[in-house]
Amino acid sequence: MPTKISIQQVGKVFGEGSHRVEALKDVSLDIADNEFVTFVGASGCGKSTLLRIIGGLEYHTSGEVLVDGRPVEGPGADRAMVFQHYSLYPWLTVMENIKFSRRLKHGRESLTSSDVEAASGRADALLSLMGLNAATDAWPNQLSGGMQQRVAIARALMGRPQVLLMDEPFGALDAQTREVMHDLILHVHKLEKPTLAFVTHDVEEAIYLADRVVLMAPRPGRIDTVYQVPLPAEREQDMKHTPEFLALKKEILARIRETSGMKTDQNMLDRLNLDTASL
Repeated sequence: MPTKISIQQVGKVFGEGSHRVEALKDVSLDIADNEFVTFVGASGCGKSTLLRIIGGLEYHTSGEVLVDGRPVEGPGADRAMVFQHYSLYPWLTVMENIKFSRRLKHGRESLTSSDVEAASGRADALLSLMGLNAATDAWPNQLSGGMQQRVAIARALMGRPQVLLMDEPFGALDAQTREVMHDLILHVHKLEKPTLAFVTHDVEEAIYLADRVVLMAPRPGRIDTVYQVPLPAEREQDMKHTPEFLALKKEILARIRETSGMKTDQNMLDRLNLDTASL
């Protein structure tokens, strides 16, 4: 598959002098067109910063990010981002929230009748895809967390982005709702065919969703290991219990502990037990 996103020796530094923090260093990765890539790693490894750089919401200090061979110099209609916090407009209904990006793009006054008709058709299709037909005229505060995130995803898809960036989008949801959302986003990926980059702390989530899992290490943030997921394209929840899935999950978790310096030291635990027993 042709390369959609090319990340070339990207570095990112925040602050100066004694406050200088190197968030990313020499990060290089190619993501293919229509590929689903997840990013995992310990807190502070720069996953979200890298995603924001791809989205044009953060500027890199060094290196280059290309989408379709063109340098990323800011946000663009070819990319859309979904965050953990839904950020829906409380004064707009579900349908109005979904259409809002269209209004921003064209401006209220410049929308023609054909534009309005096309936007309505697209919004209706996304509502159906997300299972939100019954909530068209509902307000955000009338929706559950999972439903609000469905609206946020539909809004991101409204402009048919070629690249969909998702930063911990299901982190605030309960376990059962997360599973439903996993299958939904896989269905969306199959139908809409965006190139998808997804940041998560949940290794099981990362494996279940992705073609490849990219493990990042901290201090400074860098790519440590890239894992090819040994699962068929059509995913089912039962696959999470297969030996291949569990072995990869164990391997990734162990590597995260190693790269973050959190590997269990048995001597330290034994000493802690002794110290605690003497209290």
